[in-house]
Amino acid sequence: MSLGAEVIELSSDEDEEPVPSTTALALHAPSSPPDVKPHLLADVDVKPLLLPPPLHPPGYGALVPVKTEEPVPVPVPVATLTPPPRALPPPRLCRQFWKSGDYVVARRNPDADVPGGRNRLRINPKFLHSNATSHKWAFGAIAELLDNAIDEVNNGATFVRVNKFKNPRDGNPSLLVQDDGGGMDPEALRRCMSFGFSDKQSDAFIGQYGNGFKTSTMRLGADVIVFTQNQNNWVPTRSIGLLSYTFLMETGCDDVLVPTVDYQYDPTTTSYVQMLRHDQKLFSSNLAILLKWSPFASEAELLKQFDDMGDHGTKIIVFNLWFNDDGDMELDFNSDKKDILITGAHKKVKTNNPEKIAAQNYVSTRLRYSLRAYASILYLHVPDTFRIILRGRDVEPHNIVNDLMYRECVLYKPQIAGLTESSVITTIGFVKGAPDIDVQGFNVYHKNRLISPFWKVANNSYGKGRGVVGILEANFIKPTHDKQDFEKSVLYQRLEIRLKEMTYEYWDLHCHRVGYDNKKLPKATRAINRANHMGGSSPISAPPRLLAADIPTSSCGIPRLSASAAREKINSLDSLSKSPMGLKRKFNSFSAMAGSADQDGLDHMDKVDVSQRKRFNEYKTLTLENDKLRNECLQYEESEKQLVLKRWILIRHFGTLQRIELELDYIVQHVYQLFGCCINFLFKLLIL
Repeated sequence: MSLGAEVIELSSDEDEEPVPSTTALALHAPSSPPDVKPHLLADVDVKPLLLPPPLHPPGYGALVPVKTEEPVPVPVPVATLTPPPRALPPPRLCRQFWKSGDYVVARRNPDADVPGGRNRLRINPKFLHSNATSHKWAFGAIAELLDNAIDEVNNGATFVRVNKFKNPRDGNPSLLVQDDGGGMDPEALRRCMSFGFSDKQSDAFIGQYGNGFKTSTMRLGADVIVFTQNQNNWVPTRSIGLLSYTFLMETGCDDVLVPTVDYQYDPTTTSYVQMLRHDQKLFSSNLAILLKWSPFASEAELLKQFDDMGDHGTKIIVFNLWFNDDGDMELDFNSDKKDILITGAHKKVKTNNPEKIAAQNYVSTRLRYSLRAYASILYLHVPDTFRIILRGRDVEPHNIVNDLMYRECVLYKPQIAGLTESSVITTIGFVKGAPDIDVQGFNVYHKNRLISPFWKVANNSYGKGRGVVGILEANFIKPTHDKQDFEKSVLYQRLEIRLKEMTYEYWDLHCHRVGYDNKKLPKATRAINRANHMGGSSPISAPPRLLAADIPTSSCGIPRLSASAAREKINSLDSLSKSPMGLKRKFNSFSAMAGSADQDGLDHMDKVDVSQRKRFNEYKTLTLENDKLRNECLQYEESEKQLVLKRWILIRHFGTLQRIELELDYIVQHVYQLFGCCINFLFKLLIL
């Protein structure tokens, strides 16, 4: 047996009165579930999370090792009478997550110090809390559970359901996460609720550390109960496990104990048969803990949770949800009936400014407090056959690429130690509504999962890079355990530098398209841009101001109008100073600079419709392109004139050559005639 490969079950060798079995519960129908003495570890038979037990002296709570033979199903009728819910004792556990780490062990288990016993790694229950602190954000913890469901697509999963669940004991809201994947058999459930086990070794899976379930559930609430069903080897099994920080805290355990029970399901008779790993006493002991510390007070209520799960799948219920520092439940189920919000994270500012409204409603802002918005961009590609159902409504995938205009694709090949990693294609562009919407950054995915949303790599004080958004999938760097950031490796640092360069390169090429003064363009083109933006021919809805796009870093980090544009503004405003440097600039809601005397104009521009400005930006772009084409046409016309002139010169020269050729032909003919006459004269002389 490998170290930590089995979940150990505690049992007692003392002659104590055994916990009543399920059959006894059914026959006698008690009014409340059997009580358990949680502070006496020897009285209960549960499953701790890790390693093989030490040897024990006879007569005291000996640990029984897991047997290798198959569990023997024992038919036991399920109790049909439901006893009334019994209120739990008032917990000593603090309900605020960041203050609930104080843990006091009631008494140490003497089995750990038995002379001659095998050494055993023990985990203090406080580790559950400290391990969960890796998740700083509640939605990051929920994303871990969604990742597990997405990974089950390989096992036939078609949906994951996230919803509110009402705790039947106290009526408090709990979090439900359910999928229809392959589910887990009894051994797989024990590995899931142990530390460091992971069967996901393929690159097709998002998870890889075997720690996500524990950290995520313990970050969301103090307790979690898992229902899972599986049909491996054509044997339908039903398993239930409880990971309860409340139970461990109240009983003062010095080790992490996880009670689990297993059933074999008979679909023909729709009946359940208990699967005993050791004996009936052990099963009844674990069941008694489940009934006392879970939301369900009877075995019938537990098994009823399988009714809506079909033939396979997993249901996770996180209860006793954590509170924030203000004493409010961290997850808000009431403000939006179709969403789950983070309490206090949404601070909506009342405004009539359309630009501010657009910025507040954009996904980069909403994902911080809305689970629906976050889930919509959580995966780069969601399988067509898979659905994410949040509170009864499907989450529509949001492809950020569709939000971009003037898109470009940039190929990046990361290298380290002389070796080239796989190529990465980055899609980059201006977000629609830029520069009015103050959004920028790169959405970096890893194995289809969003790790860094709107990662702002271009940090400067003069606005260069505003509105530039990119999307890429970087599988060559590793995410942290909470999957909310990347490990700060050399490749990560090189990627950050390259993305910053990419932002500035794109800005220098295209910033004039959204209304900025691009100093990288020729002076003539910039003059045309200023005429279109600041001249009288611009539509009324157009902002008459431009930002400088490429301003060097200096003591004055605020963008200014170009000198010629400033002079035009000064000449039209008698109340302003004659010096352009004397103008006081400030940003308005359109990220444009204006003089203090233009406040009335700014107030008017705040009421301009976003669509009108968008049409005007398109008009400006088309006008610029038209002017460029017109200049090219003029150049072509001038070239044509020069070519025509050369042609006439050549023709004239060619005509002269033709006349010379005709004269030469005439002379040659006369020479031939004279030569013939000479020959005839000589012939006559010879005859005479």
